[in-house]
Amino acid sequence: MRLFRWILTPAVALACCACGGSSSSPSTPTPTPTGTLVSIVSGSSNLTTTAYSPNPVTVSVGGTVTWMNNDNTAHTSTANGGAFDSATIAPGATFSRTFPTAGSFPYHCSVHPGMVGTVNVQ
Repeated sequence: MRLFRWILTPAVALACCACGGSSSSPSTPTPTPTGTLVSIVSGSSNLTTTAYSPNPVTVSVGGTVTWMNNDNTAHTSTANGGAFDSATIAPGATFSRTFPTAGSFPYHCSVHPGMVGTVNVQ
């Protein structure tokens, strides 16, 4: 009598598990911000037009801009005309805004008003 040994390879395991279940795998990647990323650069408190990078930034109507604070102090992204205000963006944190209409949206940091940038929406 012959005995068969079944070996479950990673590919077979994936095929077997792909059809159902709601548990997530520990190797599931963390979602990243979508759209256009603007960095609040290190040392930006002492900068002006280079505090936000890239600057200016251009997106399509309906596009999203995500500001990521890569500095070691809190900042904001506050529209000069009041169209948006991030409130405080802590170091390492992000703020996202979707732009539903075309236009030019100059903004600044309300904590460090010398930090300025522009979002152009086409």
